[in-house]
Amino acid sequence: MYALIMAGGSGKRFWPWSRDKNPKQFLNIFSKKSLIEETVDRLKSLVKNEDIYIITTSSQKKKTAELIKNIPKENIISEPIGRDTATCIGLGAVFMKEKNPDEVQVVLPSDHLINNVEAFRNVLKKAEKLAAEKNCLVTIGIKPTHPNTGYGYIQYNVDKKEKLDEGIYKVKTFAEKPNLETAQRFLESGDFLWNSGIFVWKISKILSEIEKSLPELYHELMLIEKYPNKKNIYSMIRKMYSRIRSISIDYGIMEKAKDVYVIKADFGWNDVGSWSEVYRLGKKDKNNNVNMGNVVLRESKGNLIYSKKKLLTGIDINDMIIIDTNDVLLVCPKDKSQNVKELVDYLKRKDMKEFL
Repeated sequence: MYALIMAGGSGKRFWPWSRDKNPKQFLNIFSKKSLIEETVDRLKSLVKNEDIYIITTSSQKKKTAELIKNIPKENIISEPIGRDTATCIGLGAVFMKEKNPDEVQVVLPSDHLINNVEAFRNVLKKAEKLAAEKNCLVTIGIKPTHPNTGYGYIQYNVDKKEKLDEGIYKVKTFAEKPNLETAQRFLESGDFLWNSGIFVWKISKILSEIEKSLPELYHELMLIEKYPNKKNIYSMIRKMYSRIRSISIDYGIMEKAKDVYVIKADFGWNDVGSWSEVYRLGKKDKNNNVNMGNVVLRESKGNLIYSKKKLLTGIDINDMIIIDTNDVLLVCPKDKSQNVKELVDYLKRKDMKEFL
């Protein structure tokens, strides 16, 4: 099995801790290692170092190489600009195809938390076997524990005729991030799973699906594959990225393909997609505060407070998120943490690049 780790995000909902030059995957949130280092470590015993590839941005390539020293430098692929997951995955598949087009590939994000690594590896082995034997598209769905509005959802077919094996189901539909009422309904229905963003398939299979559903992207990828001067391949990639449109793998491929299966999993997964998730996962004091750094609170409950250097104090503060970095102070209600992304987009429109 080969592995493609997608590491080009900026982690907008994790701002101001996550920045363009130091995004979420480089942060040490709950351990001494960064999220991307933990992602690579989880693949041990499943994927050889030389078969692990990372796709990141041009500006993050150097730091990625500094953190991940045990894979070949040429396996760290850089994108000139973001063009969403379908392009990212297609480019990675082209780089891997030269080795073995019929090898199974696992695609996974670089910035997720997984508590039960052994269970995670067992699920990937199950997915690899399924993808190899049926030549189908496989995704991993997480059994939901609460109505989360920050995740996409996967609905699976409960018909026993469509069930392949224990925990393996035919996918019925993909759903975008819902509002709270819809998320609650998904949870109550019993046939929806969180979309983990982890996919498993043969390299030849995903390229075939791109050819069917995204022919313009496929044409550009084939130009890359046939480009004779491999030393200057990135000049060709820059041209390709200037010509194609952004599209996600879910919307561009998974929603259109017919042979898509989901494996229902429970291995302590969390994409740490917002500050409220950090609060939910964090170690709480007797007043349910998660204090990170130099923090002193009095008569305060249910807060997430982070201060990198200066002493941050508070009295009678409840259900708030307060994040203090060297140059930015973020203050917002805990239930509004998903809106941090909109704040970052506003700063970008105002050309306040020094804070991004």
